[in-house]
Amino acid sequence: MTTSQRDVIEVLTHDHREVERMFAELEALHGIETHGARQRRKDLTDQVTIELVRHSVAEEADVYPAVKKKVGESEAEHAKEEHAEAERTMKRLEGLKPDEPEFEAQLALLMHEVREHVAEEESEMFPHMRSVFTEEELVDLGRKVESTKKIAPTRPHPSAPDEPPGDKLLGPVTGLLDRMRDAVTRRGTER
Repeated sequence: MTTSQRDVIEVLTHDHREVERMFAELEALHGIETHGARQRRKDLTDQVTIELVRHSVAEEADVYPAVKKKVGESEAEHAKEEHAEAERTMKRLEGLKPDEPEFEAQLALLMHEVREHVAEEESEMFPHMRSVFTEEELVDLGRKVESTKKIAPTRPHPSAPDEPPGDKLLGPVTGLLDRMRDAVTRRGTER
């Protein structure tokens, strides 16, 4: 099965596993106070943020409107609220250095928020989606999510619109600016 044929639940679950892998590495580096370990923690935190922002933008643009229509408004709105909490945490974390005391607290909070959200999505929303959407609809949503992630922002923007038309208009422009800024600063790359 090629990437373009994965259904949306497979795409999103793959993202969840990738973020969890990075969280596990971050936890393994906790307490190691060398310059290299601190730099790796910052790089990993940037990579996690990039992945989470792209993932969240795609869910909010493509998945949650479909869930709202076919599964239920409350489920979609609850997930969006969880995204907003995590985005605010990522924004606070973005301005911190790994040797600052608040860095560890914000990183721990982010991991807790994301793990809780992932558990809810995978145990509640995804099974509901499997029972309501056709396989064709799930594959189509998967394609849309992968396409949106390619142009999505890579940095948290908590005050940006998260619903159409604002997200559809500003998201790609913000994404381009974020990727240009990331390229200049080498953010999200291993140094």
